[in-house]
Amino acid sequence: MQDGGEVLERGGSGADWRRANRHIFNGIPKSAGPRVITLRGGAFHSVCPPGSYTFKAREHFVGVMLAPSPGIRVSLGGDKVHEYDADAGMIAISPANVESHVTWSSTKEGVIVALTPESLLELAAQELDADSAELQPPPFGTVDPQALQYAQLLKAELTQREIPNELYVDALVTMFGVHILRNYAGVQKLPPAPKGGLSNRSARKLREFLSVNFANKVSVAELAAIAGLSPRHFIQVFTKSFGEPPHKYLLRLRLDFAENLLVESDLSIAEIAHLSGFSDQSHLTNIMSKYRNRTPKQVRLQR
Repeated sequence: MQDGGEVLERGGSGADWRRANRHIFNGIPKSAGPRVITLRGGAFHSVCPPGSYTFKAREHFVGVMLAPSPGIRVSLGGDKVHEYDADAGMIAISPANVESHVTWSSTKEGVIVALTPESLLELAAQELDADSAELQPPPFGTVDPQALQYAQLLKAELTQREIPNELYVDALVTMFGVHILRNYAGVQKLPPAPKGGLSNRSARKLREFLSVNFANKVSVAELAAIAGLSPRHFIQVFTKSFGEPPHKYLLRLRLDFAENLLVESDLSIAEIAHLSGFSDQSHLTNIMSKYRNRTPKQVRLQR
């Protein structure tokens, strides 16, 4: 095991770690940047002036630099201090319950993905049929182009939308977690992805489940479990079967339901937003304007 590595073993209840996820990023001020918490972990984007911090989290934290940042000094788990100039795409892994100390002398922009030990182990079991996964952080300064792509997608979702799509962020965090397992953990490689789409039975079960639960918070892992597939494979076959990824399918159901209520009921727009799964009236208005090219008020006037 490399310095800072950790062995994960199966155990713990799903309900426990879902409750614990509410505390992810609690030590980071809200003003530091936008973040989204998902059932699997979370994602956080920040632009920080020169500074330093010491932290020890219950989750695995994986940072990806979005821009070059010279003059970084870091120690992991009480190890010696390493100094280097970070390039865009540099990846740094801080395993759960290992203290890290970082100092940087120039503005630092990056995305941090948090993965709970339980969810990473769940991914290892689902994707690799593994009972344990030993994290192996790469040498300091390692650049990971694939991790950079995931970080850029997360940044776009976190910063360019008034309210990020939680299911989409959960999907990105899931795929990022699989990438970490494949490249920075002592586990076997992923099995080949299925060539076809969902079975008729699985597609019907998912369609029925989403038609009832579209207004609730739904995770990729939950949908994958209904289909009996691993999360990463599920996203691929769902898209092949339904013609769009899960988060867009769910968004379409919510918008269809909202439009129907706007036409058929006298409920207020705020009430309709809540019943349709949107956080508030502004969220519904922004999403409907983007995807349907009209506002809830315009839909209501057309009835």
